Amino acid sequence: MSDSLRADHGSFRITQRMGGVALLCSAAFLVTAITLQFLRVDLDWQRATLSRYLLGPYGLWLRIMYCVLSLAIAVLAAGLYADLERRARSAAPLLLLAGGAVALSAVSIGDSWLPERAPDLHRFIHGLAASSAFLLVSTGMVLQAWRFRGDAYWRRCFPLAFLWALACYAVLWLHVLWPPASGAKVQKTLILMIVLAMSAAAARLWLRPGRADVV
Repeated sequence: MSDSLRADHGSFRITQRMGGVALLCSAAFLVTAITLQFLRVDLDWQRATLSRYLLGPYGLWLRIMYCVLSLAIAVLAAGLYADLERRARSAAPLLLLAGGAVALSAVSIGDSWLPERAPDLHRFIHGLAASSAFLLVSTGMVLQAWRFRGDAYWRRCFPLAFLWALACYAVLWLHVLWPPASGAKVQKTLILMIVLAMSAAAARLWLRPGRADVV
């Protein structure tokens, strides 16, 4: 096998593993978030947004999982960028998703010490970081799904991926702009939709068929 083919094969294996890491991290977050709906008997799961679970019993678990999900977003964004054909690549979704990952981790880090030391600053930082995470990730999802059109492997999942990303974007603005939809149910539904979309993309990246080796 030539050096260039070996390098290409090695790069392919790395992107595959990035998909596996993103899938594992997304699943860990989802399992933790769902489990806390049952463990936190002090909160009404139908009324309490997921942010309420960051504080109090088991809050550290969820704060850690926020950082784990941030890692999943960043790794998946980088993996997709590397895996797509050159003509299908765009820095825009990569940067948006990476920015969303940073904002999400800021929610977790800020909620670990700000609530007690600076309550007013905590509310500001939490609101800004959470809103930025939702907006950046949902916008990045739409743009990334749109780029799937230019890649032979990813083109097959473009219709579903793009429609799902648009649905997430619509639910986000419904949650923000329509008061009846501003509660916990819609917020948790949006989070679930985003994490499921990430998991599907990560699984497809992880299970991508290998390119033929030439000896």
